[in-house]
Amino acid sequence: MQGTQLVSRMAAVMRRVGSSASEGVTTAEVAAATGLPRSTAQRVLAALAEEGFVDRDARRGRWYLGPELFLLGSVAAERYDVTSTARDVLRSLAEKTGESAFFSARRGTETVCLAGVEGSFPLRSHVLHEGIRFPLGVASAGLAILAYLALPDAEAYLGERGGELAAAYGERHDAASLTRRIASTRKRGYAVNPGLLVPGSWGVGAVVFDRTGAPAWALSLTGVESRFSGERTAQLGTLLLEAAHTLSQRISRRASP
Repeated sequence: MQGTQLVSRMAAVMRRVGSSASEGVTTAEVAAATGLPRSTAQRVLAALAEEGFVDRDARRGRWYLGPELFLLGSVAAERYDVTSTARDVLRSLAEKTGESAFFSARRGTETVCLAGVEGSFPLRSHVLHEGIRFPLGVASAGLAILAYLALPDAEAYLGERGGELAAAYGERHDAASLTRRIASTRKRGYAVNPGLLVPGSWGVGAVVFDRTGAPAWALSLTGVESRFSGERTAQLGTLLLEAAHTLSQRISRRASP
């Protein structure tokens, strides 16, 4: 591996390790997620470990993000991290609804969950957790962001990725289905995931804009179907829209000179 191919593969490996930050991942899981041969995945992980970007628990045989990423992340956080700005909004949503509240960021054609606060209701959806990534259009956060991209950008994305999304997440994630859900999301203002990833596990999401008006983040609430059906979905959506508007304004003020 040389040049850009090497960088791309290392990035893919680190993203997979980061998506299971608390549990860690095996070499086989990294290989399966990235499409690399197991021997190649092992060499990439070993090279990253030498530089401190990943760390291996020899007893459990699992890989974790390493200390060097913490140091770099601490430096980058001053410019990019808005999670601290969102935490009290998440707590308020969880307290008001009893559902688990999450804050996700757009990273290219994906969303990554940055923070979450568990709700008080004893039955929970476990689809989202900190560090997990989904393509745009998958889960309520990704659908909310996709719906508010410029239409030519959204159409280009669906044209390129629609078949791939349907193959990975089911036929209800093909381009035609996502186009319909984008239209519904723009009409309501918030996105709804009616158990499309895990049956019975629902989510509602609302986009958070940066100071240029671009859809950069999303707030979402997740829970079991019985808690999201009927009029309550609209009530949760309204709360999310209010919270997302508040957070968008807060982020804009923070970013202003």
